[in-house]
Amino acid sequence: MQTIDRPLGLRERKKIKTRQTIRREAFRLIDENGYAATTVEPIAEAADVSPSTFFRYFPSKESLLLADDLDPLILDALKAQPPDLSLIQAFRRAYQAVMAHLPADQLEFESTRQRLIFSIPELKAAMYDEYYRTVNVMAELIGRRIGRPANDFEVRVFVGALTGAMMAAFDSAPQTAETIYRSFNFPQPWEEVRFEDVWVHPRQAEDLRVVAPLEDGKVKPLFPRIS
Repeated sequence: MQTIDRPLGLRERKKIKTRQTIRREAFRLIDENGYAATTVEPIAEAADVSPSTFFRYFPSKESLLLADDLDPLILDALKAQPPDLSLIQAFRRAYQAVMAHLPADQLEFESTRQRLIFSIPELKAAMYDEYYRTVNVMAELIGRRIGRPANDFEVRVFVGALTGAMMAAFDSAPQTAETIYRSFNFPQPWEEVRFEDVWVHPRQAEDLRVVAPLEDGKVKPLFPRIS
């Protein structure tokens, strides 16, 4: 799925339609026959393209499942969030803004994609590579938002915790937008601890060794704040 503001030419529209058709047919065949039994040849035949055309759009069978067309949309929406929002609030609003404008067929497509990738054991290793890519992209964007380098320790820990929360939630809950919202809500009952936006439950402070208790029962980071 792709959302593009500028008008598309006929060639671009045909490419997007072909790409979507390949993915939809692949999802249908994987649902019917299983991932291992579904090879590139029947996917290409069902999509009415040649195997060589398939590989022009996707370098491998796994990539047609792992490719996330929402990523650039969510990252653009995150860039547009007001700077006074916390990072959690900014992510939540960005995700909600994108999902609110997706047509029903795209929502169904994304729900099917998430359900498949989290149910196919053969994709576990590839999912780790995708997770690492997501952490790098998000760390770069968050670093720019708060004025820190993308390789800043606390930036990467925050991004890793956020993406890890979403992946862990998907592993034990329905693969829907509502699950994503719930994973964004996990810090709300906790005391707020900021390096800009790190949250740590006070009861976990001693175990985590990243915060120190104050007299009023709140906590503060042990890491020096970088302004």
